[in-house]
Amino acid sequence: MPAARYVGAIDQGTTSSRFIIFDERGRTVSMAQKQHAQLTPQPGWVEHDPEEIFRHVRQTAAEALIRADLTARDLAAIGITNQRETTLLWDRHTGVPLHPAIVWQDTRVDRLVADYAAQGGKDRLRAETGLPLASYFSALKLQWLLDHVPQARARAEAGDALFGTMDSFLAWRLTGQHVTDVTNASRTQLMNLRTLDWSEALLALFRVPRPCLPRIVSSAGMIGEARHELAGIPVTGLLGDQQAALVGQACFMPGDAKNTYGTGNFLLLNTGAEPIASSAGLITTVAYQLGDAPPHYALEGSIAITGALVQWLRDNLELVANAQELDRLAQSVPDNGGVFIVPAFSGLYAPYWREDARGIIGGLTRYARREHLCRAALEAAAFQTADIMQAMHEDARVALSELRVDGGMVKSALLMQIQADILGLPVVRPAVIETTARGAAYAAGLAVGVWDSTDTLRAQWQAERRWEPRIGADERAALLSGWRRAVERTFGWMGASGGQASALDPLGP
Repeated sequence: MPAARYVGAIDQGTTSSRFIIFDERGRTVSMAQKQHAQLTPQPGWVEHDPEEIFRHVRQTAAEALIRADLTARDLAAIGITNQRETTLLWDRHTGVPLHPAIVWQDTRVDRLVADYAAQGGKDRLRAETGLPLASYFSALKLQWLLDHVPQARARAEAGDALFGTMDSFLAWRLTGQHVTDVTNASRTQLMNLRTLDWSEALLALFRVPRPCLPRIVSSAGMIGEARHELAGIPVTGLLGDQQAALVGQACFMPGDAKNTYGTGNFLLLNTGAEPIASSAGLITTVAYQLGDAPPHYALEGSIAITGALVQWLRDNLELVANAQELDRLAQSVPDNGGVFIVPAFSGLYAPYWREDARGIIGGLTRYARREHLCRAALEAAAFQTADIMQAMHEDARVALSELRVDGGMVKSALLMQIQADILGLPVVRPAVIETTARGAAYAAGLAVGVWDSTDTLRAQWQAERRWEPRIGADERAALLSGWRRAVERTFGWMGASGGQASALDPLGP
């Protein structure tokens, strides 16, 4: 084991950046966090300021070290985990971004999605990338930037403008290396799942010049030494946030699954050394690659809006002051009063992939109160997860014995009980819920010998609480039936309201 006993993790999420320090037993030593602005200059557009994010990364690193009474020399390594698919270009020579980052939730490329789907179907790229055509992924965002940012295409072709997701940008600013790992690359829709390299055919299809692309590396391995507040510390881990949570939950065996409840929900199932093609609307993705070992793959169900619905009720409707009040109000009623909320603010992701869907609140009567709306908001996260779980069972034919959960929303015991009831499956919350950052730390620590194997990491995982289902099959079926009726009402909304309906059709029941 290295002399330094701690590992740092940069957790650059959709709403905030955090720096968390872990000890050799995977326990949290200290943490600092700063939120960044959510920029919405036009309907459907969501942007971040990359300079603000990098400034917050530096500030949180310094604060976390101070709170732990440590210096950078006490860290054996640093791992980076990040919001995936968020896309930007920056100047190779100055590191200055050429524009605000286009966030994964952004839907400005909907028309491009429809155009590409019309030319060959929504699944035309699944065999090579594991992904359907959707505004979610990076390739079309990058194409839009190359076509709309002045001089971007010419500079990218010359290698003077560099593309990356947020892991690439942070790695460049910290180490000067232009890299991304296999998990993030698998979300661009530009990488071949089996070769783990950029596909020349996809680059030609999306009109992306190769000189602007980062080098694809393993999730655990030497990238370079950090600068600034972390000067001299090796950066040795890169993972997309949801894959990092899978690693942080020690889901290293085929059949292990975790669900992260954050801005959106992301359920990943480890499928082992071979990618499984989905026929039920899921994503096939790289789960991780540790050093020179073969990659592991996963099936993923991505949900755009879960925790963000709570934020919307708080900020836009001013229905509650905070998440704690929403939880308390939801717990004060025995059921949802017949109310269902489908938060399709950016369309519906897996398993439906409906760009034309928009959010609704259904089942309202004069009996409905804000307590019922609060409960329906929590239930929306559980129902959407149930849709993903059904699709996962259809694809992988794996009967899960439990679901490991993490993310900010798992602090709600009510939501966890609702989830167990809706799934008919035990839900398990780990002792360390900072699993995304923990996964990045694990990848970094494995690369430098802080931990010797994934078996050691599996042994460190501990459950903190477990929820068992409390309702019967008939009640569960009735709830799911009401939810799915509400989901169907969201389809085609953009066409019905005068907007442009997507060419994508639902993939699943």
